[in-house]
Amino acid sequence: MNDISKRQIARNNLTTLEKLYLPEIARGMGLVLKRMFQFPKPTRQYPEERWEPTGSYRGRPVLVQENGKERCVACGLCARVCPALAITVQASDTTDAKERYPVSFEINMLRCIFCGFCEEVCPEEAIVMSKDYELVFQSHEGAVMDKARLLQGTDTLHDRLEFVRRWK
Repeated sequence: MNDISKRQIARNNLTTLEKLYLPEIARGMGLVLKRMFQFPKPTRQYPEERWEPTGSYRGRPVLVQENGKERCVACGLCARVCPALAITVQASDTTDAKERYPVSFEINMLRCIFCGFCEEVCPEEAIVMSKDYELVFQSHEGAVMDKARLLQGTDTLHDRLEFVRRWK
């Protein structure tokens, strides 16, 4: 016997009640009612009850600022690896210890897919995914974040930098 004939025989052996799927609907509704009155409830009362993401959470990408200067050496790897083409970097030479720095560094947050590839490819750990999950923009221009809006100090990104170091 093939599979089709086995299924037909199984379907013919169902009772009238089973053919109407009423027992399965009742089981499904019972499961819904059981979960509805289960404690503790997973719902948060959002602005009053804040969610604190873990170190592995990938929020908004930011540039790391250490001792008043950005870590970025404007290698452009983050822009090349970005699948959404959300990052643009323009480099210039400097007289400091590092050879280059980004004149402009922009991330279009409407295009960003929060994949974390930019963080993985960065040789200087200059771009990391922060814990920011509340992103609201009033216009398209406001969604394009420049270098000044992307810079954050190492003190606010300490746990994410530790996670990246352990992961690499």
